Amino acid sequence: MRAVLASLIMMSLLAAPVPAQTRETVVEGLEYPWSLAFLPDGRMLVTEKPGRLRIVTPEGMVSDPVSGVPDVLWSGQGGLLDVALSPYFENDSEVYLTWSAGSPDDNTLYLGRGRLEGQGLAGFEILFEATPQRSSNVHYGGRIAFLPGDITDHRPGSHAPIPDTLVLGIGDGFDFREQAQNPATHLGSFVRLTLDGRPMDSPFEGAAPGVFSIGHRNPQAVLYDARTGTLYSNEHGPRGGDEINILEAGANYGWPIVSRGIDYTGALVTPFETYDGMREPIHAWVPSIAPAGMALYRGDMFPEWEGDLLVAALIAGDADTPSGHVRRVDLEDGDVVGEDILFGELEARIRDVRVAPDGAIWLLTDEAEGRLVRVAR
Repeated sequence: MRAVLASLIMMSLLAAPVPAQTRETVVEGLEYPWSLAFLPDGRMLVTEKPGRLRIVTPEGMVSDPVSGVPDVLWSGQGGLLDVALSPYFENDSEVYLTWSAGSPDDNTLYLGRGRLEGQGLAGFEILFEATPQRSSNVHYGGRIAFLPGDITDHRPGSHAPIPDTLVLGIGDGFDFREQAQNPATHLGSFVRLTLDGRPMDSPFEGAAPGVFSIGHRNPQAVLYDARTGTLYSNEHGPRGGDEINILEAGANYGWPIVSRGIDYTGALVTPFETYDGMREPIHAWVPSIAPAGMALYRGDMFPEWEGDLLVAALIAGDADTPSGHVRRVDLEDGDVVGEDILFGELEARIRDVRVAPDGAIWLLTDEAEGRLVRVAR
């Protein structure tokens, strides 16, 4: 019912005025940038899908590629994907990466980490390898988020527990959609791991190591709101049915038994939009907007957006919407009550959106000559 109500609300976008902004293209010429992370000194780490990690200053100076990055399979949707700082970065200097590796016919998603020392990652190690190997180069997922040890113990308003685990979203590999309902594989799942990559106990019987939730198609973002104890994700549907979900251990999110979209051939994937025992999204997009990175706005620069989700979008969704943009998803007490379209004037696919410590919003465009853009006021 919650998702149905949200879908009805979304039939018309919010008419609320967008706050005044300044937009500055800080960097041009990044080759298909995918993710960014803010360093404590104000610099940023940016991944490029072909396998390069860059250090970028707030003024737009771009480093040579950081050494020590693993070899990647840059093919289709694969390559060097997410980058995230350890929750204890100021003490351990560790940087986490996700990437695809192997051959086009025999590859998988990996998670690893190394210590940032100058212009290199020292002691880089593989922490996790998704199984089984696959023969496709799409639907990898690859985003990570850090969590406290037991998120079920956290209550709104309480002191946020210290992160000591992480979750990683893994796509279904496109050709293996049925495996998203099989917890004995990692395809179409989120996994939960300790910070050094050890799988946590799974709530599913006979599960592959670390499986946390199942029934996902192609997760593109995951984030944890420490104020409310909520773990949000988004994922691509087929033609229609992109989703925002609240993740919980042991839950089944339905794919491919449940979908609001149709197959690329025009055929039905399934006749079911809901199914007993399977979780509904808190919001779905039909037609698709191809959601990518996602951020939760916490900051003073745009107080109108406090507590809302910012979702990068790769495509228009409909004829009246700019090609790529950001959706501000308005949350009130955990419910979706509306949304705005932002930054469509960039006329580009938006791959990632992040909120800086000062409250400014940073965007990465998904282009061969990709841009890093700062939005402030």
